[in-house]
Amino acid sequence: MGLAVLALADSRFPGGGHVHSGGVEEAASMGLISSTADLREFLHGRLFGAGSLQAVFAAAAAHAALRGVHCGHWQDLDVELDARTPSPAQREASRAQGKGMIRAGRAAWPSPVLTELVAATTRPHHPIVLGVLAATAGSQPREAALTAGYLAISGPASAGVRLLGLDPFAVNAALVELSAELDEIADGAARVAGLAPAELPAPGAPALDLLAEAHDRHHREEVRLFAS
Repeated sequence: MGLAVLALADSRFPGGGHVHSGGVEEAASMGLISSTADLREFLHGRLFGAGSLQAVFAAAAAHAALRGVHCGHWQDLDVELDARTPSPAQREASRAQGKGMIRAGRAAWPSPVLTELVAATTRPHHPIVLGVLAATAGSQPREAALTAGYLAISGPASAGVRLLGLDPFAVNAALVELSAELDEIADGAARVAGLAPAELPAPGAPALDLLAEAHDRHHREEVRLFAS
């Protein structure tokens, strides 16, 4: 595994992924997560839902960046990920994280491919930016998928420690327990990375969509109350 992948997965990389709770904050407020055991189950479900989807599109973006594609391909890839993300709040979070990763990526791995991506879609989704940066830095689609899958659970794991005061050692042990599943998802994403955007898999996680919408609604209500 190259240094680029390690950097992209590092919580210190200013790409925005690690500050997103991935549904943990709302789930905790509902009483759905209160222990490391609860968080472990949540992370397992998140990995095979949102994590799998993000891994697929990161791998596809890396594959496209490595072989060179026309501008329309980036638009198609972005639109297809949009279609596979039913929650408006989730879509906005992904694009916001993508914007943060573009800024960091331009400093670390400037490339014509990244410029082409931004020209094709001004606010691309986070996994697509991740895939482009991974490929630009010399990584393969499987490595991009592995990074995307890891980020999908490492951020929520950190949120569990931060928001619930869970034992960080136990939480990191729960992450390690998902190693085989993460490898499985990365392998699957790499196998389909060369498909046309419309043919890419569409794993879903309705519960995460509902949590994201509830969290967004509560946030807007708090803003209104504060403003009044």
